[in-house]
Amino acid sequence: NAHQRLAPAPTLKMLFPDTVLKQFDRTQKYTVKDSDISDVPAGSSLVGVKAGITYTVEQLWQGVFLRSGNDAVHVLAHMNGGIAKTVAEMQARAQDLQALDTHVVSPDGFDHPGQLSSAYDLTLFARHGLADPDFRGYCGTRIANFPAGGKKTFQIQNTDRLLTGAWGLKTYDGLIGVKNGYTSHAGNTFTGAATRDGRTLLVTVMHPATGSNAVYEQTAALLDWGFTHGRT
Repeated sequence: NAHQRLAPAPTLKMLFPDTVLKQFDRTQKYTVKDSDISDVPAGSSLVGVKAGITYTVEQLWQGVFLRSGNDAVHVLAHMNGGIAKTVAEMQARAQDLQALDTHVVSPDGFDHPGQLSSAYDLTLFARHGLADPDFRGYCGTRIANFPAGGKKTFQIQNTDRLLTGAWGLKTYDGLIGVKNGYTSHAGNTFTGAATRDGRTLLVTVMHPATGSNAVYEQTAALLDWGFTHGRT
């Protein structure tokens, strides 16, 4: 069911850097305003962006990739000219990539009515992103320090369990990213990519019927199958 249109959860966030990543230099600094984060949906995953604190673009992208922070997404979207402009650009990017199952309502992947994608399209977004060294570097980062105001920082960890080995899972040999997601409507979604012997495979799993580790376990099993039998 590669083209079944489903709620994508924050896995859709891969399309956001596919669209916006090259708009800003990673060393550029930005002081967040209240208006930049006032429209973040209630119940969102957050990295802890605060108004009045100055962040580098690199730190904001770490908040997006590692913690799936909708607050970081909204700040970058406002820097890009606003939510509506960013959504339109993301939809155009999806069309460019022939991701024809995707309908973008917001840049954050939250449960907005009509926001849809498919396993096929999410894999296209991942493949496009991984061709960019910055995207690849961010999604493969396990931990980073995030500003807390003044000279204080706090540590953030990537929520990709196959990358970090969290929640009782083993890390997957050769994993290079990409993005996990969860919302109450979409359930768990995950796109994972791994490289072995110079060969990279991508897998997307959406809406498994079982528990929160299932997307990772099924992704690992499919990657194992691909590396073993995929050439035949």
